Amino acid sequence: MNRPAFARLEDDQKPLLDKFYRAHRSPMRAGRPGCCWVARRGEIVGGLNLRPVAGGLWLTGLLVAPAARRQGVGRALLGCALDSARQPVWLFCAPELAAFYADAGFAETMQLPPELAERLARYRQRKPLLALCRSGMPPTAREPRA
Repeated sequence: MNRPAFARLEDDQKPLLDKFYRAHRSPMRAGRPGCCWVARRGEIVGGLNLRPVAGGLWLTGLLVAPAARRQGVGRALLGCALDSARQPVWLFCAPELAAFYADAGFAETMQLPPELAERLARYRQRKPLLALCRSGMPPTAREPRA
């Protein structure tokens, strides 16, 4: 299997990510404002959004095409997008995805910017979600060395 290429989309390319989401019957949309990242193997096989919020970024819309799942695409795309994030990044996820995000340095939190706290309260009316946060430093930089 060939390794995907990862790239940040320019604003005029964001409709490509919307097209990817629609093709996979996802309600997700490319972030405006914010930055979008994609994984490509010729065509887009994965995408995510990092939207600015008070004090950091909100990660939304991580989706990998079914044919590209369980190949490390999502993990690599997430790592690439977070490499330059030097501020906190929050996300909401289903409980069964918490371990995936923990591997990327995320931990459960109750400390959210007000706009995310309000969103989470609304979203939890429809389904169970966890709020996770990753500080602005990569996980390896946070771990004390022996």
